[in-house]
Amino acid sequence: MIIYPAIDIKEGKCVRLVQGDFDQKSVYGEPSDMGVKWASKGAEALHMVDLDGAIEGIPVNLDKIEETVKRIKEEGYSFPVQLGGGIRNISDVETVFKKGVSRAIIGTSAIKDKDSLKEMIEKFGDKIAVGIDAKEGMVAVEGWKETSNITAIDLAKEMEKIGVRTIIYTDISRDGMLQGPNLKAMEDMVIAVPTIDVIASGGVGKIEDIENLNKTGVSGCIVGKALYTGDVLLEEAVKVAKE
Repeated sequence: MIIYPAIDIKEGKCVRLVQGDFDQKSVYGEPSDMGVKWASKGAEALHMVDLDGAIEGIPVNLDKIEETVKRIKEEGYSFPVQLGGGIRNISDVETVFKKGVSRAIIGTSAIKDKDSLKEMIEKFGDKIAVGIDAKEGMVAVEGWKETSNITAIDLAKEMEKIGVRTIIYTDISRDGMLQGPNLKAMEDMVIAVPTIDVIASGGVGKIEDIENLNKTGVSGCIVGKALYTGDVLLEEAVKVAKE
């Protein structure tokens, strides 16, 4: 299992939210500083989210994203960086790839425009991932502002048929709460779409959560707030994820 430290960007700064609520945010400075910090502590990958982009529907913080990727490389580190938030079409994907991003995460548009997603998969293959954000098993869209009438597992099965090979699965009710991930939901997703790598997101608050997630069969785990509060140490998380 791969640990993905999370860097969420709002108005150019690295922030952490509680359940996606922009009114409940903590600011942690420059995204590039955090990128270098996590790299120095053993990161093997990085998960970035353009929060402004998620709301606006187009990538917004491209300069900060490019700066983060560039600084990581300048410090001598080499690992993939995945990005979500406002990436809706092939042009957006090409733009973020030019900024040094390794994998583009498609969210709301995966539900609204499957033909466009198919084109992305045909052109970029496994460099495209789909983010599925759910609340009580139902898919949430538009920056978590709306809940759809489709279940997360049904959407994942549709994605599997299209050719998607990576899903970032977020349980909104657990995000930023440090109360533990929804282990059953993650395990159910892994079982439902066996050809897809499932990356779990939301709820990690202690090292035992990572140990438990590892048992569900997910291929990766995004850790956000717990790293920033110090409840989880990245070096220890990376070690546990390999056991």
